[in-house]
Formats: sequence, C-alpha cells, structure tokens
Amino acid sequence: MVNNSAKEVRVRFAPSPTGDLHVGNIRTALFDWAYARHTGGKLIFRIEDTDRERVTDEYIARAIETLRWLGLQWDEGPEVGGQYGPYLQSQRLDIYTQWAQTFLKNGDAYNCYCSTEELEARREKQRELNQAPGYDGKCRSLSAAEIAEFEAQGRKPVIRMRMPDGETRFNDLIRGEVVFEHKYVPDFVLMRADGSPLYTLAVAVDDVLMKITHVLRGEDLLSSTPRQIRVYQAMNVKPEDYPLFAHLPFVMGQDNAKLSKRNGEVSIAWYREQGFLPEAICNYLALLGWSPGDDRENISMQELVELFTVERVNSSPARFDMKKLEAINGDKIRALTIEDFLSRALPFLLKDGVITGTENEIEVVKSALPIIQERIARMNEVTAMLKFLFVDQVEFEAESAQKISEEPSQHVIAKALEVLAGLNEWKHDQIEAKLRAALLDELGLKPRVAFGPVRIAVTGSHISPPLFESMELLGKDRSIARLKAAVR
Repeated sequence: MVNNSAKEVRVRFAPSPTGDLHVGNIRTALFDWAYARHTGGKLIFRIEDTDRERVTDEYIARAIETLRWLGLQWDEGPEVGGQYGPYLQSQRLDIYTQWAQTFLKNGDAYNCYCSTEELEARREKQRELNQAPGYDGKCRSLSAAEIAEFEAQGRKPVIRMRMPDGETRFNDLIRGEVVFEHKYVPDFVLMRADGSPLYTLAVAVDDVLMKITHVLRGEDLLSSTPRQIRVYQAMNVKPEDYPLFAHLPFVMGQDNAKLSKRNGEVSIAWYREQGFLPEAICNYLALLGWSPGDDRENISMQELVELFTVERVNSSPARFDMKKLEAINGDKIRALTIEDFLSRALPFLLKDGVITGTENEIEVVKSALPIIQERIARMNEVTAMLKFLFVDQVEFEAESAQKISEEPSQHVIAKALEVLAGLNEWKHDQIEAKLRAALLDELGLKPRVAFGPVRIAVTGSHISPPLFESMELLGKDRSIARLKAAVR
C-alpha cells in the first residue's frame, strides 16, 4: 500500500452510540482529534446508526454533547455539515444499496439464500472437523434453476462479497506489516435480507466517499480490515488511495483483562458526574498507549496537539488506573483560576441543593474555594466540603456524633467555647492563636486530639476545609452557636 500522507489528512470518529460514550470511544476520538490538529487536517464525525433499535436519537444527542464538553470539535459532521454528508448512516441507506447492486452486477458479490439454521448446522460440522468456522461458499455458483427454486420457496437472499484466493497485506501505522490469509476470511455479508447494510459495507463505502485518509481505531476492529479493503477493491479504488490504518492498543483494567464495566470502564457521563474535568480526562486518556516522549504526565490540550504522532503510539495494551486519573484531575483543579473554579463548582452545589444560586451564596462559595482547592481530587467533593456553610444546624455522621459525645471531646469543646467567646477580631489567625494557646499549650493536647472535636462541632465531619479558615467564613455567631450545641 502506497503511503498517502502527502494528501490532506482526513480522519474520522465513527461511533455507534448504543449508550453513553465510554473510555474506549473517547480515547479513539481524542487520538483522531489530536492527529487531525497536529497535521493541519480535518476530523470528520460520523454516526453509524443503521441499527436504529439500539442507536437512538437520545444517544446520538448525548454523544454530540459529550464531544463538545470534552472540547473535541469536529470539522465535518452533525450540526456542522460538510460537502460529503449526510453524516448519519441512517440517512445514507440508498447509497449502500446502490453500491451493493453494483457489486452484484459486476460479479464481486452474489445472492446467498442459506437460512440461519443451515448456516449454523454447517458451522457445527466445521467445528466437529476442527475446521475454521465460516461461510463455505455454497451459494457462490448457483444455477438459474437453483435460484428459481429458492425464490419459489420464498427465501429472501442476503448479499455476500466474494473473497478471492490469496491474502490481504497492509502496513498498520502502529503494528507494521499485517497479513491475513483469505482462507481465514470467508465470503461476508454486505446486506441483510431486509435490505439493511452491515457495518463492513457501510464503513468502507463511507470512508471512500468521504475521502478518509487515515483510520485510527481500536485493535478489536483489526480483523475487519481485509473485508474493508475488499470493498475498496470492488469500488475500483486504487491501492494508493486506500486509507492508512492505525489500530490502537486495548485498554486493560487493573486485573489485566480488557477494560469493561466489571473492572473499571464506565461511561464518560459517569466521570463527568463524579467531578472529573474534561481536560483531565483528555490528559489521562492521551497517556493510555501514547507518550509525549518524556516522563511528563500533566499535559495541556495544546501540547497534545503539538506533540501527537501515530509513531509514538505503543502497540502494547495500556492499563487504566483510576488513582492516576484522580491525581491528574487534582492537578488540573489546583491550576484553575478562582473564577474558573467557581463556574465549575456551582453546578455541583446547585444540583446537590447546597445553594439556590443567590448572589450572597455565590460570594460565600467564592470566598471558600481557595481553602479547599488544594484538598479535593474531584469537583463533586465541593458539596461535602462546603455544605456546612449553608445549613442552620450541622448533621453529625454517626462516627462523628459518637466522638464528640465522649467526655474528653466535651471538655475540649467547652474549653474552645470559653476562649473564643470573648474574641473580638474573628480572623482565622486570631482563632488559631487562641485555640493553640488553650488546647495545645494549656491542656497539653496533640493537634489531632485538640482540634478534631472542634472541627466536628463546627462542620459536622472530621473531614473539612482548614478549620480556622472555615470558622472565619462561618462567622463568630454561627461558630459559637455550633460549639454550644455540641456541648449540649
């Protein structure tokens, strides 16, 4: 296959959204986007929705919104348009039918009348004989009389592509030369009996008509490549005009099995709800099978565009590590400006009912964000951190309630109440000085023992923003009231 890299790069992301897009989908979309931007090419977003029972309008809309949230803008596709549309396969059915009929007319394909039961019986026989299961070519050369008999029985044929003898050989940009012997690639179905196209026909036709130059996709689709190349041949595409293929390595879970819901993979919507930033998700997924060439793990989208090449993609499986994703997300949170941090925190606080969105509430949140920015790894942790500022009375967790009811804790809280009641300037450094003098110096307590009960009394939890800054934000009256309530 001749390298066609001199042409304008045109890559495509073509999911079949039967649910929310997941980690594997988005890693592919990210690499497609980065390669298009790095080369100055175009990203084509195409929806493979010929299975309209499973690929619904709702899932399509969510896929579009997810890509936009991640910042992966496309140059042609839904809501953008382009000269090679439409970009939903369900709107291109006539195109596939025309090509299938052309293949029939030219002898590249044929009508196959085998029933499902007959095919399964023959496959079972192949398994008994230790033969590779696959279509045995029974309908390749039917006589007119045989066809007439099948038609009289009311059988509706599928359309099958003829695989010639020999092999398919191509250069994968990640794996190098790949060879498929055709004895292991039997004649395959292009169109079902009801006239609907199968993936191999639709994807190959679309890639040719949309002038796709590079196909970056998951390793699980490697085995479909010889079938697609066979469709290119039947379309009279010159070998130098075939797309170049790059099959991305599998993403594995921590148990070294292919990533799945059981071992870590969930939809990108879940990560969004859990408070992962889009730039953190993209940063981490970029590192699953690709490296910028040094030990850096924190990269920006612009740096990804500048550095991304297919040659740097590793052929070995990558392992998904939630802890590393959380670490990167925490780094991205700490890098936010307070204004940006505020805009991203408010939706979580509103959704969880912590605030209603008044100007006063938003000002309080903005004042509190600097003291929690270093302490959270996910945006959804903002709610637990700041909820104490917006309730009249804190609700104690069971463990915390037990802790502050014990006599040593009651003594600590009473002492804190005693020294803080007369404090005139309610600033965090003044609060800290008073409590340290009374609890550490006078009572001789260790910081954790001294400040733990006070923290619980004021915030309702042993996990909170820095104690003294929290008390300053809460104000003297409310802080004192909560200490009194804890003593009672």
